[in-house]
Amino acid sequence: MRKWWPLVAVSLGVFMLLVDVTIVIVALPAIGSDLDASPSDLQWVMDGYALTLAALLLGAGSLADRSGRRRVYTGGLALFAAASLLCGLAGDPAVLVAARAVQGIGAAAMLATAMALLNSTYQGRDRGVAFGVWGAVSGAAAAVGPVLGGLLTEYLGWRWIFLVNLPLCAAAVALSLAVLPESRNPAAGRMDRAGTAAFTVAAGSAVYVLISGGSEGWTSAGTLGFAALAAMALAAFLLVERRAASPMLDLSLFRRAPFAGVMLCGLLFSGVAFAYLPYTSLWVQSVLGLGPVGGGLVVLPMSALAFAVSALAGRHLPRVPAWLALGGGLALIGAGSLLQARLDADSGWAALMPGLALTGLGVGVVSPVLAATAMAAVPPERGGMAGGALNTFRQLGQALGIAAFGIVLQQGLARALDSGPGAALGASAAGQLGSGRAGEVVAAAPAGQADGVVHLVREAFAAALNDVMLVSGATGLAGAAVVGLLLVRKAAPAPARPAAPTPAAGSGGADEAAAPLRAAGR
Repeated sequence: MRKWWPLVAVSLGVFMLLVDVTIVIVALPAIGSDLDASPSDLQWVMDGYALTLAALLLGAGSLADRSGRRRVYTGGLALFAAASLLCGLAGDPAVLVAARAVQGIGAAAMLATAMALLNSTYQGRDRGVAFGVWGAVSGAAAAVGPVLGGLLTEYLGWRWIFLVNLPLCAAAVALSLAVLPESRNPAAGRMDRAGTAAFTVAAGSAVYVLISGGSEGWTSAGTLGFAALAAMALAAFLLVERRAASPMLDLSLFRRAPFAGVMLCGLLFSGVAFAYLPYTSLWVQSVLGLGPVGGGLVVLPMSALAFAVSALAGRHLPRVPAWLALGGGLALIGAGSLLQARLDADSGWAALMPGLALTGLGVGVVSPVLAATAMAAVPPERGGMAGGALNTFRQLGQALGIAAFGIVLQQGLARALDSGPGAALGASAAGQLGSGRAGEVVAAAPAGQADGVVHLVREAFAAALNDVMLVSGATGLAGAAVVGLLLVRKAAPAPARPAAPTPAAGSGGADEAAAPLRAAGR
């Protein structure tokens, strides 16, 4: 039994960081009401975490290869705990957003080193078992997050979704120091600091443009300034990666159509399947009146079905052609979104169930195939880089998706309340609805008109959420076609760039983990 304690230590950290991606979803209405947060504030509560996780993942892997993977992993756990405490004590949205960003830094350190730690600790059959359990824990985190968040928010308060991390982090640090061996990659090249900085600025500025453009206007000085900054930072990143001796992302890999296809799939997968869930949670809680537990249970069928399909069919799905599994799975996810886009003022939460179930089926098809396809799309010595890039694209897809869907939702609410009976609710009503404060809109209704205002609120939010689902569904179906075409093409010859230092640039030197990862089907 003692030999499995390292697996427990790594799985506990990964479970926490992945749960924190989804645990916040059902707490958004409570956070918005308690902190008087705007719609853009709530978007940043979600995106601050996902964005820093995406931006620093590749750089954290490189740092871990040089400085020690256990050291970086335990440091990430400690930083995650400190940031969780700050989240739980936050008295205004700005502090909460900043603390979530710091949480993302700690999560990047943990996720970047997890695979490499398992790979250096276990051999042979034990390694396959370890990666299988690690993958199952990762899948379970997505299913548990909304329900756990609902229970904590409803019975203890939203702050406990963060404070609960403290004892778990303490246990994980103590266990990691006791049972995890230290490991490094002697062949690791220098950390690509310039590339990491440029990518962080580019990604952060792009998300800021999407969020601020929807609230402040697309032609405002701030929006235009950050758009220019995003373009310059992206150009700098591309230039740095082309010239770096040890790039964190070898751009020549994108000449291989299968690699480009799987990265696009990772980006769209997280964006289309999960990024609209915060707005679904606002609807079922703020508008329909469900509690946080009910809000978490609404999305549970999707997560549970995804986990079941992934677990039961995971061994067989890797034998299906990648273009069919990934393209077909993404098409199912897109179709699931479209099936949810049929809400009206009289709709209840059950109207989402068929679409969420179809989405869960698609997620269960894509999940076991995505990572293995990324590894198979590149030469073996580039496996670590491919794994790190895939995780980065997935988190970036979620961050961009939340910001983009937030624009669609706010524009839909403003359009629904801009004329006709909805105009009587006032100019601030759209912002209040978008931040989960529908109760305030109803409470402000003149005497005797509350029922009519409730109907207007339900009608407006349903129409806006339909817009979100239509955009999500169309993006998923279009992406499925492009991904399928890219994956069906034959791979180009392997890049000629010298490969010796690239293990460090991937995700914690996990190249040698590629084989057991394929075997685990995750």
